[in-house]
Amino acid sequence: MEKPVFGLNDVVEMKKPHPCGANQFRIIRMGMDIRIKCEGCGHSVLIPRREFERKMKRILIKAEPEN
Repeated sequence: MEKPVFGLNDVVEMKKPHPCGANQFRIIRMGMDIRIKCEGCGHSVLIPRREFERKMKRILIKAEPEN
């Protein structure tokens, strides 16, 4: 199984929803850790990349590449 290719500002769906009820998160920082921001309430969470890849379900909206 190949790893999904995600990038900065992509909107992703996680396996578990945020406590506010929303299940869409925007990737706002990438590195060894990934910071995602809840699209419902605006709360941001920093999680390790490995954990993020395991908990991500799918990419909903792919961000436009910057030139």
